[in-house]
Amino acid sequence: MPISPLAGKPAPKDLLIDPTRLEREYYQRRPDLEDANQLVSFGTSGHRGSPLHGSFTEAHILAITQAICDYRRNRGYDGPLYMGKDTHAVSGPAQRTALEVLAANRVQAIIQRDDGFTPTPVISRAILVYNRNRKEHLADGIVITPSHNPPADGGFKYNPPNGGPADTDVTRWVERRANELLRDGTGIKRVPFAAAIKANTTHQEDFVLPYVEDLRNVIDMDAIRSAGLKLGVDPLGGAAAPYWEPINSIYHLDIAVANSTIDPTFSFMTVDHDGQIRMDPSSPYAMARLVNLKNQYDVAFANDPDSDRHGIVTPSSGLINPNHYLAVAIRYLLKHRPDWPTHVAVGKTLVSSSMIDRVVHKLGRSLCEVPVGFKWFVPGLFDGSLCFGGEESAGASFLRKDGIVWTTDKDGPIMDLLAAEITARTDKDPGELYQELTTEFGTPYYTRIDAPATPHQMARFHEWSR
Repeated sequence: MPISPLAGKPAPKDLLIDPTRLEREYYQRRPDLEDANQLVSFGTSGHRGSPLHGSFTEAHILAITQAICDYRRNRGYDGPLYMGKDTHAVSGPAQRTALEVLAANRVQAIIQRDDGFTPTPVISRAILVYNRNRKEHLADGIVITPSHNPPADGGFKYNPPNGGPADTDVTRWVERRANELLRDGTGIKRVPFAAAIKANTTHQEDFVLPYVEDLRNVIDMDAIRSAGLKLGVDPLGGAAAPYWEPINSIYHLDIAVANSTIDPTFSFMTVDHDGQIRMDPSSPYAMARLVNLKNQYDVAFANDPDSDRHGIVTPSSGLINPNHYLAVAIRYLLKHRPDWPTHVAVGKTLVSSSMIDRVVHKLGRSLCEVPVGFKWFVPGLFDGSLCFGGEESAGASFLRKDGIVWTTDKDGPIMDLLAAEITARTDKDPGELYQELTTEFGTPYYTRIDAPATPHQMARFHEWSR
């Protein structure tokens, strides 16, 4: 793919969005229902679009949220709905719209207090913790995020009671119902936001400390502290930013936050390969600033705006290719989680590195290969038959140390902290350990080629995959 001359350089002013205009378009623009690109469409991670293209507007969020309420009622889910948002400019407006519909439908909605931000894995964990040992009154969730995509984008995804991204049978139902509502509109219940935020069904809680306190059960925080590592993190202006200081405080770690700025224009970013601002922690161009600081830390890491992706930077290798880190992480975990049952499998997507196959087979463990999309790992992580699920786009999660489910959605912070644990326990950073793997198994090569697809082509693909 051609590389933009701006790649890796600070974002120029003419690339920055106007948040005020974006919010105005969100509220005022009406989607063209004759244009398939402006209908509700759930991909691998929910509905995504931009107010500037008429594909992510208040009308969409009203319809999708009502569809989710209808789906919950249809399935008998009457527990709380945990809702989080990231730092994209239209995530806040979308959360306010969603609360108006949830309150009107008498859904018990729980959000981060003080209008705060919430990482995707925090919502997944909250759902699972609430539902543990429950058979009824189950919780589910909504995460408002377009992930690492440009600042003008918005995203909206539903996580059912298993805590992970909704499977295709769920998303087809919600998508179909949302488009019915988008066309008709009469079935949408709504109250003003001033009433919704004060409703007895809307609850504001702290998501930060419960997640941070529980990290000790998935990561060896004592090993990291004892090693005295100097660590660095760049949240890339995302929802994990408020989590790192509590992690430092509770576990007495030395994690320097290289950039604590929250700015919906993401003006602090360096430009990605194609000349766009994209908060992708797996891109060496988007990560240029942190890579330049690699020699200041034993390990450094970053996450995208909803913190479901990770990027690992080491003095030995700079930014590690996500496929390389997955292989290192899997080998380490299989050797250092003695309470994980030996029969549980490792999950990878079919486009992830064959290095993972070699590592898993060498250790005598089982491999489970799935199509692209983290949703395919959800059942296995949920029931503990998968100890790890990882995909080539820098998203992964794994079980607690006792072999019980942690999250069923991607968790960037635990993959960050795992890199620190690996360094602490082996006295080698993940880049050095990957070089050892290539010495043992050879050097694999990988590249990604993206191809555009029209809505009609995507519909055909969905038909073929049924």
